[in-house]
Amino acid sequence: MARSMWKGAISFGLVHIPVEMYPAASDQGLDLTMLDRRDFAPIGFKRYNKATGKEVSWDDIVKGYEYRDGEYVVLTDEDLRRANPEATQTIDIIAFVNAEQVPLVYYEQPYYLAPGKGGDKVYALLRETLREVGKIGIANVVIRVKQHLAALVCVGDTIVLNTLRYPDEIRPVDELKIPAADSKAAQVTDKELQMAKALVEGMSEKWKPEQYHDTYREDVLALIKKKVAANQTKTLTEPEPEEEKPAKTNVIDLVSLLQASLGKKPAAKADADDDDEPPPGASKKPARHADDDSDDTPPPRARKAPAHAATHASAKRTTAAKSTSAKTATKTAAKRATATKAAAKPAAKAAPARRRKAA
Repeated sequence: MARSMWKGAISFGLVHIPVEMYPAASDQGLDLTMLDRRDFAPIGFKRYNKATGKEVSWDDIVKGYEYRDGEYVVLTDEDLRRANPEATQTIDIIAFVNAEQVPLVYYEQPYYLAPGKGGDKVYALLRETLREVGKIGIANVVIRVKQHLAALVCVGDTIVLNTLRYPDEIRPVDELKIPAADSKAAQVTDKELQMAKALVEGMSEKWKPEQYHDTYREDVLALIKKKVAANQTKTLTEPEPEEEKPAKTNVIDLVSLLQASLGKKPAAKADADDDDEPPPGASKKPARHADDDSDDTPPPRARKAPAHAATHASAKRTTAAKSTSAKTATKTAAKRATATKAAAKPAAKAAPARRRKAA
């Protein structure tokens, strides 16, 4: 545990509880260093005197408030403490309220409060009281140079001070397009609601914070390890061109999404004769008896011939057509030859008669 960042006392009524404050959260993000892309050297920032341009060490830095353009009032930590010693050293509880009355959006930063020297008994008294009445303490506290509204919450055996945002620090939602519960666009059916509740119930489990971890950070660290192993530590990965995604429609089939989430296949679109659907597990083919001659049974559909069968049939038709055409042409030619011979015979008989007359 880090060293305490604040020492003082919790005060309510005439009771004072000496406590020490510790950060309750630690940032586990990736610590990335800024580099010059030309030679990959780290970039540093200097604290320098704007009048002389020379670098200034931390020991020579003090704080000041600019009360006029270019004019400052120097304020040390002791000055800030003396401005209101009680406010800077006291967590002053001003009210107790039900926890559910404070919206989560007001909560800001958590801190652990541990009892100071000689404060174990009164610390335990406040803790057990908060636990029994089911309330949280609303208090004022100054951390560094800012006064905070805070909530004292009993978490297990520890009292946690969680700083709260002031109402004017909460942005209004008036400009957001939030659908009203009674608006037509946001109306949900009983079926959708029941399916959503079933999904929530199916995903419900006990709170086990140890099973959650930053998987994205682990993926980035694995990528770093892979680039080191491949000797690609100086490789700049450029973004790939984005593929055009098909335009999404605004129509959402909520029932299908809920069914898919519940592990069910979306129901097929109902036909006009849904009432004749057989019960689950029954065959969809109607039973046909040997003596069933009713005329209202639809005839069986002709099976569609496969592609290769259709091709074969087409070839047969083409061959048959060619054969028929050839036979027809042969018959026509034979008829023409017979007619020519018949016309030639009279002409042959008439030729000797003409020669005799001429003689």
